Amino acid sequence: MSTARTTLYVGIAFTIGVVLTLGLKDLYPDLEQRFRRARGRKARPRALSEATLLREGDQIFLHDNARSNRTSLFAPAAPIPCGIEGTIGNTPLILIRSLSEATGCEILGKAEFVNGAGQSPKDRVALAIIDAAEKDGLLTPHAGDKVYEGTVGSTGISLAAICRARGYTAHICMPDDQAREKSDLLLCLGAEVERVRPAPIADPNHFVNLARRRALMHSQDEKVRGRGLFANQFENEANWRAHFEATGPEIFAQCGGYLDAFVSGAGTGGTISGVALYLKPRLPRMKVVLADPPGSGLYNKIKYGVMYSDKEKEGTRRRHQVDTIIEGIGINRVTANFEAGRELIDDAIKVTDEQAIAMARWLVEKDGIFVGSSSAVNCVAACKLALRMGKDRRIVTVLCDPGSRHLSKFWKEAGAVGGADDLTLDDVLNADSKT
Repeated sequence: MSTARTTLYVGIAFTIGVVLTLGLKDLYPDLEQRFRRARGRKARPRALSEATLLREGDQIFLHDNARSNRTSLFAPAAPIPCGIEGTIGNTPLILIRSLSEATGCEILGKAEFVNGAGQSPKDRVALAIIDAAEKDGLLTPHAGDKVYEGTVGSTGISLAAICRARGYTAHICMPDDQAREKSDLLLCLGAEVERVRPAPIADPNHFVNLARRRALMHSQDEKVRGRGLFANQFENEANWRAHFEATGPEIFAQCGGYLDAFVSGAGTGGTISGVALYLKPRLPRMKVVLADPPGSGLYNKIKYGVMYSDKEKEGTRRRHQVDTIIEGIGINRVTANFEAGRELIDDAIKVTDEQAIAMARWLVEKDGIFVGSSSAVNCVAACKLALRMGKDRRIVTVLCDPGSRHLSKFWKEAGAVGGADDLTLDDVLNADSKT
């Protein structure tokens, strides 16, 4: 009898439980919200205590738990750069696969074209020059100050971008035989552009001398707002120091302290000098090699101690000494920046226009790397050096700027790319005559 009652009671309880569950199911969300609110009220004093000001001596700390939680969940992989200046430096060092396979050496390219202001190693130089001028009180942001420079293009582009970011304007004097897109880009960056006929450095109308004169005129004219600063990239030691303090250390770290040679062209000489001055004391056996284009006297200066170009021979000298389609490197005087590291340069390699063109096409066809003329010269010289040194060496060179600013001159000569699958490195290195 008792067993039957127990079974009956259990059945009744179960039925009542089902009915209550079904009847109250719509109230669950509301009950849950009330429970959470009540729980939050009990915990609130603790939360407030964590968000209040805590005093430790004279220091005051504000703990923002909401912010710290958000940061922990979405923390960036690296610090966020401040302004366009923050995108300069720490460029990647890439293995150029096709050249490495063809030579049996590691040919590594410092991808300076990814610098964020002017897309070239001159970003480092321009920033260093402006930083030094501000430190010395020669430039004051938003006071009407203007930076003047004589350049074939890349330094001017970097200066124009950084000047705008810092509250200055730029006035660029450049030869009128440079690729037109460079001056167009300068205008888009808000720079004043003055294109002049190429002339010897002794000529007062040489583009560098003109920029110096324009800066002086600005500073002396009381009717003109602000001051004029001549950037003087060829002689300003901030140039080579920028590469000594950043480019050289980056290469050393990226290579793990192991490389056999560094190859670079020279215009102002800042890159090759600065990198050499950093790397040589740490890697005494490493070779520093100059890559030099036609019309430049630096090759003979390194090889024979005499500043002389073959184009200066009696009866062969042309109207413009550096008569080449290669822009950005090659010069016929020794600048202060080149002289700073000249004794550390072990050798020099001459590269022709035709070899540079063939190499530029090769890099696109084999690797999808689209660069300008000076980068192509560097890669030709790196390959020549690799074949001399033998296999299993590591050689670093510089990929300076993108090919997009060389379309109307260098790449117009190079032409469209395609249909050269059978091209060999020998074809590139032996391309001494135009077809």
